[in-house]
Amino acid sequence: MTLQDTLEAGRFAFTAEVTPPVSASRDELLDKALPLKGLADAVNVTDGAGARAHLSALTSAMILVEQGIEPVLQLTTRDRNRIALQSDLLGAAACGVRNLLMLRGDDPSAGDQPDAKAVFDLDPRQLMETARRLRDAGELPTSRKVTGRASFYLGAADNPIDPPPGWAPAGLEAKVKAGAQFVQTQFCMDADVVRRYMARLDQHGLGGTLKFLIGVVPLRSAKSARWIKEKLYGAVIPDALIARMETAIDPAAEGRAICVDVIRALSEIPHVAGVHIMAPGNDAAVPLVIAAARQSIKR
Repeated sequence: MTLQDTLEAGRFAFTAEVTPPVSASRDELLDKALPLKGLADAVNVTDGAGARAHLSALTSAMILVEQGIEPVLQLTTRDRNRIALQSDLLGAAACGVRNLLMLRGDDPSAGDQPDAKAVFDLDPRQLMETARRLRDAGELPTSRKVTGRASFYLGAADNPIDPPPGWAPAGLEAKVKAGAQFVQTQFCMDADVVRRYMARLDQHGLGGTLKFLIGVVPLRSAKSARWIKEKLYGAVIPDALIARMETAIDPAAEGRAICVDVIRALSEIPHVAGVHIMAPGNDAAVPLVIAAARQSIKR
């Protein structure tokens, strides 16, 4: 089944994320991705994460397709103008890459080459509109016709929040109008926050419109949990989980157990379609979490 098939069938989905290596060797990418084969419903490949160079995201997605792993190709608007992005969309379609996640990308000042020039010719919503037009009308924004078929499944990013009174999801509504079909979110390890967030989205008619994959993380230590909470924009890590990590005899094992507990709680929230597991520097934890979580959820 494709990721779209899984989500539309109502099965609780698991996606994971790998950062392509700083390497010209495909084997190093596969060392990260192959343990997820048969466990994750799809695997994201990041596009210049942290504003740092690595093996091309599009090339990485193509390699995963060859290996029978369904990729989610992340495309940032930071590094390429609209011409290059349109070419990458055509390349993705030609190689059987269906799932796309449109992102802005970290500013170059955050990376190891801060003097690099950012492009930002398009924003993620405009890139999504381009991909939708290519898929649905078979043409580029110039109205130039495109041969072949682009069977894209279009994704957007969002940050779950505890919605204050009067808050409305204007940004997410704009992404839906642009063509978004699924959402992968920043880390949110608080099921109560997600429950309130999803309830507010449902009030605005988005709960049943989009397939939401909530970001979760198998924490490695209390120190890393605090760093995520304090330094990573939009991430939600409750103090109670940090305290649990601080008293753990085996913090890494406790972090995996916490992640499974959170996934189980998320699976019971209406309109949560699955989880997106990100584990920077802790790739080996992801297959263990998925295997344990699949046994513990009801759908």
